[in-house]
Amino acid sequence: MFGGITDPEAVKWFAAGMAIGVGALGPGLGIGLAVRGAMEALGRNPEAEAAVRTTLIIGAALAEAIAIYAFVIAIILIFAA
Repeated sequence: MFGGITDPEAVKWFAAGMAIGVGALGPGLGIGLAVRGAMEALGRNPEAEAAVRTTLIIGAALAEAIAIYAFVIAIILIFAA
């Protein structure tokens, strides 16, 4: 299928795979740590549930945006490169 490691088509697919793989690693870890922190906070102070939930949702959305950017970059690498 590919002519070798220096074939531009192979490099394009490898770069796209690395972009989405590495780009999803950080947000996955970040969201996991955020949920852990929120659960610990709720365990200590259940009355603060509304404030913790709001902050958690905003933080998770911002972290997930990074994964979406990585996905867009991977798509650009595949189709525009």
